[in-house]
Amino acid sequence: MTSTQSAMTVRMPTLGESVEEGTITRWLKEPGDRVEAEEALLEVSTDKVDTEIPSPVGGILLKVLVSEDDVVAIGADLAVIDTEGPSSPRTPETTDGDTDLSPSLDAEGQAPGRTRPESPAPEQSESEPASPEREVTHSKATTGSRSSGESSAKGATTETQQATAEPQTSRSGAEATVSTSSAASQDNPTTVSEKLPRIRRTIAARMVESLQTAAQLTTVLEADVTSVADLRRAHKDEFYAHTGVKLSFLPFFAKAAVSALSDHRVLNASVNADVTEITYYGRVHLGIAVDSDNGLMVPVVRDAQDLDIEGLARAIADKAERVRTGKIGPDELGGGTFTLTNTGSRGALFDTPIINQPQTGILGTGAVVERIVPTRRDGALSLEVRSMAYLSISYDHRVVDGADAARFLTTIKQRLEGGFHASDLY
Repeated sequence: MTSTQSAMTVRMPTLGESVEEGTITRWLKEPGDRVEAEEALLEVSTDKVDTEIPSPVGGILLKVLVSEDDVVAIGADLAVIDTEGPSSPRTPETTDGDTDLSPSLDAEGQAPGRTRPESPAPEQSESEPASPEREVTHSKATTGSRSSGESSAKGATTETQQATAEPQTSRSGAEATVSTSSAASQDNPTTVSEKLPRIRRTIAARMVESLQTAAQLTTVLEADVTSVADLRRAHKDEFYAHTGVKLSFLPFFAKAAVSALSDHRVLNASVNADVTEITYYGRVHLGIAVDSDNGLMVPVVRDAQDLDIEGLARAIADKAERVRTGKIGPDELGGGTFTLTNTGSRGALFDTPIINQPQTGILGTGAVVERIVPTRRDGALSLEVRSMAYLSISYDHRVVDGADAARFLTTIKQRLEGGFHASDLY
C-alpha cells in the first residue's frame, strides 16, 4: 500500500488467465462492519469459478461501490475501507490509495445485506458462454483459455452428469421466493420459484452452445476390465500405504485414454470456428470432471502423458479435493485438450457426454459391474463372472468419423483388457 491516508480502495483482483471481468454475487460485509486483513469481503463469480475476495487490510468498511449482480472489470473499484477506523463506523473519506488482492477460493458462510452504491458500476456484458454438458463444472463449467498457441476447452462436462440446483439459497446468490400465484398456492402450497444461480445459467448457455456448434455423436463399446479389477484388488492396500491415495479405476481409465490419444490424434485436437483448420496437440492436458456442492468443475491435469498410474491418481485426487474445498485456481480450469468424465462414479452404466468446445472429443467411463459373460477358450464355451464397463466417446463429427471414434475406443479397450501390470503402478 502506498497511501498515507487511512481510507483504502479495494479493487477487483486478477481472477485468472483470460478473465477480464467478474460478477458480484454476494457481499459478506456491510458498511460499518469491521473486517480483518485476509478476511472474506465478498464473493465474485466468473465463467470459470466462484471466488471469495479477501480484504487486503483490516479496518472498517466505509462503503461498497458496486451492487450484487453487477459485472465488474478487473481492476475496478469495489469498496472503501478505513484502515484506522474505530470499532464504530464513520463517514467516508477521500481515497488516495488502492491495492490489488489475490482471490481466496475457500468460500463458506451466509452473506448479510448491504447498502446500494452511490454510483453504479459501468455496464458490461457477461462472460462469453462456452460449451459443456449435462453436468458442467462449476466448471463453472469449466472453461478454458487459449495459451501457448493452444486452443483450450471452453466448456464444462460431467462426472455424474446430474448437477442439481438446491432449493435453498445458493452460494452464488440465488434467492428462493414463494410463488404469489393464488391458484398455484391453493393447488400446492409449497410451490416455490427460484432464480437460477449464475453457474447454472452459465452451464445452460454452454451446453446449448456446444450442441449448436458441433455435430455431436456418441459411440459406445464394452470392455472387460477384470484384469484391472484383479490388479487393483491385489495392490490397493499397498498403494494407499505408499501414496496416501485410494486406488480407484479412474487412473487406469485415464492412463488408457491418454496412451490411446497418441495413436488417434484427431481426438486430442481442436477445430477453429469456421472449420477450416484443425490443431493437433503433441501433449495431453487432460480435463477431469469433478462433482462438488457448487456444481461440476473440470480441472486440468497438465502433461498427463508423462504420468504413471500413481502420478495420475495423485493428480486426480489433488484436483478433486481442491475443487470440493473451493481452493482450485481459475488457471487450473482451462487449457485442456481432451476430457474424461467418470459417469460411473454414481452408478451410471454409460452416458452421452457433451464435448467441451473447441475440443473434438470427451470420454465417458461407466460403472464397473460384475456380470456373467460367455467366454470361449480353446474352442470351449463357458460362462464366467467378469468385471465389465461401458466406454462412450462423444465426438465432433465434423472432423472425427465414426470409424475414428470406434478405433480409439478399441485401443482403450485393448489397453484395459491386458496392458496393465504391477510395474505400471509406480
